[in-house]
Amino acid sequence: MSQNQPDFEAMLSGLTALPDQGLPSIELPDEAELDDHARYDRATFAFETKNYGAAADLLEPLVRDNPGNSEVALLLARAYYHAARLGPAETVLRQMLERWPGDAYTHLLLARTLQRAGRAEEGAPHLKLAEAMGLDA
Repeated sequence: MSQNQPDFEAMLSGLTALPDQGLPSIELPDEAELDDHARYDRATFAFETKNYGAAADLLEPLVRDNPGNSEVALLLARAYYHAARLGPAETVLRQMLERWPGDAYTHLLLARTLQRAGRAEEGAPHLKLAEAMGLDA
């Protein structure tokens, strides 16, 4: 990265002021000040930039406060999986399957989580279910 190109994440965090380029420091609100929509937006940005731990931290209260939102729960499970937090990923995925047993992708992700945790035999039925529901595993 050249000196003329600011570090995007640092700039977004408000850590880098660029007065020499006429750009002000950006100050984002603290997590405690975020409404649900802003928290979700920040979490998806963290996930997309591979900051899976931060994404999970932002998503946890959303899932707790909105247990019927499968999209948010699945993003949390994916964040846990990518952050190698396999126990919490498994917990969220099993809770999702209790509520939505016909979700093929949740079965697939649970199978992959269990495989990654060295429990492939336990994940095999979920993998078969995902395949039977039309997902290519």
